[in-house]
Amino acid sequence: MDNSIKGNNQLEENVSASLRLRVPASQNASQKVRVGIDVGGTFTDVVVVDNDTREVVSQLKVPTTHSAKEGVALGIINAIERALSELNISPDDVIFIAHSTTQATNALLEGDVAQVGVIGLGRGLEGLKAKFDTRIPPIELAPNRFLKAEHCFVKSPSHRTHREDRDNNFNEKLSVNSVSSVAKNFDEVINKLILELKAKGAEVIAVSEAFGVDRPENEEKISQVAREKGVFATSGHEVSTLYGLRTRTRTAVLNGAILPKMIHTATMTDECVRRAGIRAPLMIMRSDGGVMSVEEVHRRPIMTMLSGPAAGIAGALMYEKVSDGIFIEVGGTSADISVIRDGQPQTKAAKVGGHRTYLNTLDVRTLAIAGGSMVREKNGEIVDVGARSAHIAGLAYTCFQKPEIFDGAKLVHLRPTAHDTDDYTAIECTNGKRFSLTPTCAANVLGIIPKTAFAFGNAESARKAFEPLAAKLGVSTEDAARKVLEISCSKVQKQIEELITEYNLDRGLVELVGGGGGAASLVPFTGKLMNLPARLARKAEVISTIGVALAMVRDVIERNIVDPSPEQILQVRREASESVIKIGALPETVEVNIEVDTRRNLVRATAFGTTELKQGERAAATDLEGCWQAAARSMKTDESIIELKSETSGLYVFTAEILTKTFFGLFDSSKQLVRVVDKTGVVRLQRSHAEVYPTTVENIARELEFVITKLTDFGDAGRDLPDIHILVGARIVNLSGLAEMEQAIALAKTELENLSADESVVIVAAPKNV
Repeated sequence: MDNSIKGNNQLEENVSASLRLRVPASQNASQKVRVGIDVGGTFTDVVVVDNDTREVVSQLKVPTTHSAKEGVALGIINAIERALSELNISPDDVIFIAHSTTQATNALLEGDVAQVGVIGLGRGLEGLKAKFDTRIPPIELAPNRFLKAEHCFVKSPSHRTHREDRDNNFNEKLSVNSVSSVAKNFDEVINKLILELKAKGAEVIAVSEAFGVDRPENEEKISQVAREKGVFATSGHEVSTLYGLRTRTRTAVLNGAILPKMIHTATMTDECVRRAGIRAPLMIMRSDGGVMSVEEVHRRPIMTMLSGPAAGIAGALMYEKVSDGIFIEVGGTSADISVIRDGQPQTKAAKVGGHRTYLNTLDVRTLAIAGGSMVREKNGEIVDVGARSAHIAGLAYTCFQKPEIFDGAKLVHLRPTAHDTDDYTAIECTNGKRFSLTPTCAANVLGIIPKTAFAFGNAESARKAFEPLAAKLGVSTEDAARKVLEISCSKVQKQIEELITEYNLDRGLVELVGGGGGAASLVPFTGKLMNLPARLARKAEVISTIGVALAMVRDVIERNIVDPSPEQILQVRREASESVIKIGALPETVEVNIEVDTRRNLVRATAFGTTELKQGERAAATDLEGCWQAAARSMKTDESIIELKSETSGLYVFTAEILTKTFFGLFDSSKQLVRVVDKTGVVRLQRSHAEVYPTTVENIARELEFVITKLTDFGDAGRDLPDIHILVGARIVNLSGLAEMEQAIALAKTELENLSADESVVIVAAPKNV
């Protein structure tokens, strides 16, 4: 997202100032750094982060080089080289470099995609259904822009069907000669089909077979043949390990449609990074908040969709250490709103052209309201704010101008585009120049934007510009500005209320965290409207870029398993760990979270790690008193009633007993608040009603059995295991997504298997119905 909110004209005038680095007085020439790049439509933001302290040592903004021969890669490298030069940092000291990209999203939104040919496979009764399920109807990507995939179907070579694979008594009997004959005929058919699809204009072959996730050999073979014939290729099992042939094939088609351009750009950028002397592998932002290698982009470019909003979430998690909250990234034209729960972003299956895919993206709700939204007025009433912004209308904000230019100015109406109504307002000066009234201007009128915020402007200019609108409304300047913010922030409030309900969030634990250049315009005011705590992220204007620099390598493995055994869950866990190592994470850094969805027969393992070894605690340590105060602030209670219940080598567990009145105040009820605070003073886990059980690695199985038995709920839908987190060292192992006690115990043993028997462990557990 382009966080430049000061209006197109103003931006162009101040671009040289924007290019200046923000560098501390002295720098260690040998310091190790991480580089994050966020490529926007107009500007490319770059940050350099100290690897040890995780603090930003430099940030700069350069124009995005769309028209250059090297494309956006040229702007990226220019910025990196300048940053390293002025900081006196050697390319060898860059240990991590990553960038987010909007290319995949834009290609699909604009219909700028490659032509795809689908080869479907199946056999027997499964083949009849597969022939239908691999035929993907046209997908509308943009108005009158469709992705149409040529389709052909071929009978799989003779091997056991999925049903036969499950029958232990089945024994397929084929002679060596018959097997060779079938294989030869299959090869001939495939070669012919690929050439036919290529002749019809197919640039990419997408191969999809019934139950290809269990037996990918045919998909892999055909993909290899296609590549040997100079055609790009992808397959169903590469993009998803879930059953559901139609959705898996559709996802493969979309992946194939953006494959050529994404490979070209990723390869060119990687080559530029290498030429700059940086030896750290280039990583690219994924749609779920992690990063992956260039090689993985060559295989699954669709995973980079929506990586822009994902970068902001990564910044909130890694830089701001948000545990539970609503993250609101506000630009000039739109705001992205998403949920963070237990330190994890919430995800969902993405839809393209109204069709479901097997692509997991962050659950981001985008609103057409932001710092630069335009005010609409009719018959002396503000009828709306947005959806058009000052950027679309080509107007600068009034609050970033000199006050005197608004002497004698008047209110006028316009259409930002030919398709808009004529009730959008602007302020026209005596020299004929026009400027836009925006929520950012309104917030400056009311004096609620901190001086350090990116959206801080000239309050006097904003007040003088608001006077013609206030006169038209018949109210004071302050009331007119307040009305603009109330209309704007009520839209944000409505979406937040929906998210709180949808995710069953504890309202007492929710905080609003703002990022993006326009955050100060909307987030604090929204917090007051909702009576919720609200704050701006540090360096909010580049929080997305910081998120890219600090993001972890991440991958997700999903399997459809009915009533999964502990052994099957551990196998999925191993697959996720191996996958994330394959795409760049060091084995020593990998952690895996498991979720079992019994309703969908789904086991999901999310693995994450880093590309470099963790060197102790990077942030400055906080003493026990500081951690105590952090817990008290989070609980909104007095420090005197808080107790240090337990601790590990890296975490404190604080509790407080809170009495409440129930049944019209006739009875007292108590609940135990729990806050897990790491030793840098960051709240890592919070529960409004939970129990704490200190134990050791040696006794974890016995203690878990006791806790689960005690706190399991029984209802009409069966039993619900409690939410369980295991604290060990500085780690929090989440076992809350599991369905059976045996699964929880098996995973706990796996997570702790390399630790000494007397290592301190703490179990934090909460019943599901609380």
